[in-house]
Amino acid sequence: MSRSVTARDILALAIPALGSLAADPLVSLVDTMFVGRVGPAALGALGVASGVFGLAFFVFNFLATGVTPMVAGARARGDDDEAARVVSQALALAVLLGVLATATLEALAEPILDVMGAQGALREPAGAYLRIRALATGAVLLVTVGHGAFRGHQDTRTPLWITIGLNVVNLVLDPLLIFGLGWGIAGAAWATTVAQWAGALAFVAAILHPRGLGVRFRAPRPHELLPLLKVGGALGLRTLALVSTLTLATAVATRLGPRQVAAHQVVAQIWLFLALVVDSIAIAGQALVGRLLGEGEPREARRVADRLLGWGLGLGLTLGALFWTLRGVLPTWFTADLDILGLVDTVYVFVIVSQPIGALVFVWDGLFMGAQDFRFLAVQMLLSGAAAAVVLLAVVPMGWGLAGVWWGMLTLLTARALTLGARYWLGSGPLARNRR
Repeated sequence: MSRSVTARDILALAIPALGSLAADPLVSLVDTMFVGRVGPAALGALGVASGVFGLAFFVFNFLATGVTPMVAGARARGDDDEAARVVSQALALAVLLGVLATATLEALAEPILDVMGAQGALREPAGAYLRIRALATGAVLLVTVGHGAFRGHQDTRTPLWITIGLNVVNLVLDPLLIFGLGWGIAGAAWATTVAQWAGALAFVAAILHPRGLGVRFRAPRPHELLPLLKVGGALGLRTLALVSTLTLATAVATRLGPRQVAAHQVVAQIWLFLALVVDSIAIAGQALVGRLLGEGEPREARRVADRLLGWGLGLGLTLGALFWTLRGVLPTWFTADLDILGLVDTVYVFVIVSQPIGALVFVWDGLFMGAQDFRFLAVQMLLSGAAAAVVLLAVVPMGWGLAGVWWGMLTLLTARALTLGARYWLGSGPLARNRR
């Protein structure tokens, strides 16, 4: 029987993960801060492109969320060879999917912009950013595998250092390319692309190096990819439903006008940056639950899950209070346009209210991923996304404005909280209270 997981064990995973998760959105956050100084059209175009990449990149997030519990479970059973095979297969899959996704984004750039409603002043800058940033698709997928592999090894420190380095590259290149060379929003796209590839190469080196994970890469046979693809199918469907809803929100905001989508981009970046802080607890839960269930300790896994939910709720309430305190400061970091700031102010309350709800949702997500309850996660996300889409599709015809978009976002979170909570407290899955 394994020893009980202590608060120190949780913090040893969560604190480095917190730094890594906070650093990941900094790429988009820094882009938003610098591009916001270029002008409203550029900021709105960045919002459109960010919505596209949210869908294109996060649909492949199973390369982290699926790999983590698979690696953690294999290592808990003492099967290090299986853990290495999972990582090797994920690397190969990242390369293959990266090539396909890049080709798709480049070939369908114009139709994608049509679907997103990017017209007029938004069209050219959004197209430029999309085509350049698409070149980083493969890098993002390799970075995603790196996060999953190291988390499965209960190591969140290495991803933290690599992610910090990636962000330093982006922070240095952004002002140099945007303003120094006068490339504008295209400069932001090139800075992000270079930074992502630097991070990808660093992760691959750390995975393959004997002093890192020491994985010996071997090109997998097609049938060997089936277990990971099966996980990817469920998680891909779940992530597709989530990010499609977020992309729909951006598309609706785009149809409201350039300043409305610019304001939506500012609020979304603030919400995502600080909300993802809670995901550090989810990462710890994912790794620990995967390990404990692999060791045959479901009661200890449930005990750890209960503690993490309490921590998540407390952090969510704290973040809500922090948002309230900084409500007059944070938006001005992204734009000085008074019209955009006025629009941000009309929906800022949604960001505050959503923090405790989002905190529980993020932690539950991590716990169920650690338990490899992937099919349920796909079903509940489809239901929650459908509920939010009903609200979002009514925004323009009903004249609800930007507030309507954020009512849709709040609907998504609330529906997710209800379905995840019902499974956790009343269901019979791997984390059910009565499992022995």
